[in-house]
Amino acid sequence: MNKTLVQQQFGKTAAHYLTSTPHALGKSLERLVTLTAPQKDWRVLDIATGGGHVAYTFAPHVARVWATDITQEMLDMVKLEAAKRGLANIRTTYAKAEQLPFDDASFDLVTCRIAPHHFDSIPEFLTEAHRVLKPDAVLAVVDNVVPPGIVGDYVNAFERFRDPSHLRAWTMEEWRAAIKDAGFVLGHDEQIYKKMEFKSWAQRYDDTMKRLLRAMLSEVTPAVKEVLEPKGEGDDFTFRLCEGLFIARKH
Repeated sequence: MNKTLVQQQFGKTAAHYLTSTPHALGKSLERLVTLTAPQKDWRVLDIATGGGHVAYTFAPHVARVWATDITQEMLDMVKLEAAKRGLANIRTTYAKAEQLPFDDASFDLVTCRIAPHHFDSIPEFLTEAHRVLKPDAVLAVVDNVVPPGIVGDYVNAFERFRDPSHLRAWTMEEWRAAIKDAGFVLGHDEQIYKKMEFKSWAQRYDDTMKRLLRAMLSEVTPAVKEVLEPKGEGDDFTFRLCEGLFIARKH
């Protein structure tokens, strides 16, 4: 994926990610805190912070949070929002997920939420996360996941059609294998379903594109419909996506 495409896509929609329900209020935010049990002396790195929601959530529990991204508009917004919330322990810096500007063994926790499906290389991201974590420290990842096979391929194609910066969401099995291969011990994983409001999800497009996207949700095989669960009419039309949550320790 050309980094410039990601920067363009997220730069022009930065403000949306601050208020987007799946990003700002998703169940996985609460689960991350519960499952990682952050400590007051921890240094945390949030990779591809986007709207900064993981950073805001963890900041009251830890000593320092570094929020990184490759989109300057996102970083500027996070810096302003952290100041508004009185979170003085959040720092922002430009960083590519596969090439982090931090020393080895310098963090107690690395987080990354709803972003890896945009990365050039998830294995390289995991390798870098492993490098910057202290021994026995924690990795916490949340990302969209898809079923194996043709249904998962359809969901990925559908998402990429709407957003060209979406490369590919992985299956749960692919994540488990990659986390192990990167030198982590996987302690917990789970799937979390999230309801997507079509009106908000497709708001950047004109009516013709919205009709096509809606047809791609509704006029599908029973197997795809079972996964995406399109429901409702008009402005109340919804569908669902699935997130995989993974908690692992550096081996």
